[in-house]
Amino acid sequence: MTASDRMFADALATRERLREAVLRPAPSLRYEDQAPERPKRDIEVSEAAARLAAALHLHLD
Repeated sequence: MTASDRMFADALATRERLREAVLRPAPSLRYEDQAPERPKRDIEVSEAAARLAAALHLHLD
């Protein structure tokens, strides 16, 4: 496969992806249609990360 063949194949694939994106409906902006708030995950800071942050004077609270 030559370079021009690959570019042509890439262009065809891009055209198909763009066509699908254009046909997809826009997301709703209504409040009722939005996903409910989910609880935040806890972040664990390893001992090594805490030492590194302390050396860089970062606060990981």
